[in-house]
Amino acid sequence: MSTDIESRPAAEPRPPRQSVGGRALAAVRNAWRGLTSMRTALVLLFLLALAAIPGALLPQRSLNAGKVDEYIADRPTLGPLMDRVELFDVFGSFWFTAVYVLLFVSLVGCILPRCVEHARALRTPPVATPRNLARLPHHRRAEVDGAPAEVLDSVAERMRGWRTARREESTGALTLSTEKGYLREAGNLVFHLSLVGLLVAIAAGKLFSYEGNVVVIANDGPGICTTSPAQFDSFRAGNLIDGTGLTPLCVRVKDFRADYLPNGQAEQFTSNIEYQSGADLVTDTWRDDVLQVNHPLRVAGDRVYLQGHGYAPTFTVTFPNGETRTETVQWEPTDGTTFLSSGVHRFDPPGGLYPDSTERRKNQIAIEGLFAPTASFHGTLLSSSFPAPNDPAVAVDIYKGDTGLDTGNPQSLFSLSQVLVEQGRLVKQDRVNLTPGESTTLADGTQVRFDGAEEFVNLQVSHDPAQTWVLVTALTMMAGLVVSLVIKRRRIWVRVYPADDPRRTVVELGGLARTDQAGWGDEFDRLADRLLSADSAPPHTATKE
Repeated sequence: MSTDIESRPAAEPRPPRQSVGGRALAAVRNAWRGLTSMRTALVLLFLLALAAIPGALLPQRSLNAGKVDEYIADRPTLGPLMDRVELFDVFGSFWFTAVYVLLFVSLVGCILPRCVEHARALRTPPVATPRNLARLPHHRRAEVDGAPAEVLDSVAERMRGWRTARREESTGALTLSTEKGYLREAGNLVFHLSLVGLLVAIAAGKLFSYEGNVVVIANDGPGICTTSPAQFDSFRAGNLIDGTGLTPLCVRVKDFRADYLPNGQAEQFTSNIEYQSGADLVTDTWRDDVLQVNHPLRVAGDRVYLQGHGYAPTFTVTFPNGETRTETVQWEPTDGTTFLSSGVHRFDPPGGLYPDSTERRKNQIAIEGLFAPTASFHGTLLSSSFPAPNDPAVAVDIYKGDTGLDTGNPQSLFSLSQVLVEQGRLVKQDRVNLTPGESTTLADGTQVRFDGAEEFVNLQVSHDPAQTWVLVTALTMMAGLVVSLVIKRRRIWVRVYPADDPRRTVVELGGLARTDQAGWGDEFDRLADRLLSADSAPPHTATKE
């Protein structure tokens, strides 16, 4: 007598528990599959575009640190928090770099298997002809003169340019499998490979590029030589550039001309320059060139851009002992329309005039004020009515005392330290409006003369060894995209077998597009008409009545 336990069915064996290492390996494998999917690549590409928006809307420290400091100062609560998450250095931030690297890895992991699969498909013969061609979206059946083998030879001749494979079925029918449009997938792969190349080129440019800005006085001023970052007013280098090994290049600005519309809007900037590079530096040969906006000088792998311009007033100070000091220093345009500019000059007295260094520091001269290229006075108040130097004038305050030149502390190029004024170390001596050639004399006999103004240009020297590759990969991306959109992937199968009339052959055609492409039906009809036309059969097989 059996028991209940004996009558129960045996329990199914439990699958063996996976080890910790196996679970970890499975998690890594699943994460890799998710990362290298095309859907993930598209999401990361969207996130990269989204992450770049703050870099376009917010001031960036690499471009203008002063604006960043001003932005943070105006927002004492939100500004430091934004700075902590690197919103003012978006393209060098950890989160932008993370998205960038993940996108790169995702694209590589997605594209390489597709390249292998496409190469394998190119070596694989077209698929065999389906049993029932009438079920395909496009089908045609007709009878033509000639033997099946000869008709199939004629069809194969007309399908030149298609990948073909001939087979013989067990029923005795002959088939021809043809495919065309493999360039579609090739174009798709070229597009994605070029996108990876573009990412690599941009990253390489960030690592090995540098960019320097410098103000150069026009009209045969001293010029600039790119021998060191110290030669630039601002210098931004790639992560692998330490400031040594810069491309040797010297530039002198011969003149500058700005063309203005009647309303004062700038129409064109033109600057004639001289430059040296390579062997010219050894032979001291200067070559002429013309700079315009968006028309840089390209030499020795560098590009020299004309970024902007302004005015550099010239002052001559004659000290009581008759010695003179002359300076031409750029002033900052405070009005971008009329080029009303502000700035400061600092003059050290001659060495022998005040033997005591302390006394000499107390007799330094500082000139601070406004420059108007086309003066317009409202009483004694100076403004500018036009950006061209038609009637230049200055309104300046002249100070005497310690200008801070000998303190070793950094001094603003465009304004005096108000701390020195408040402490009485700088004392105002005069406030005066001057036109070119006019001067004023201080109480101790020091004379200050305004000699006019020169124009200066702001030059940007850019070095990016990956720029050419960025252009090449961008062009190949567009070419691959066009090919993938224009080319159609399609297949045509042909089956021929004897008709009831032994002198004729039945030809069946079937067509299938790998993707839903508008116009493929019309193309199939035209191709079928051509293949099944009266002259498709060889002439010697035609039937005579």
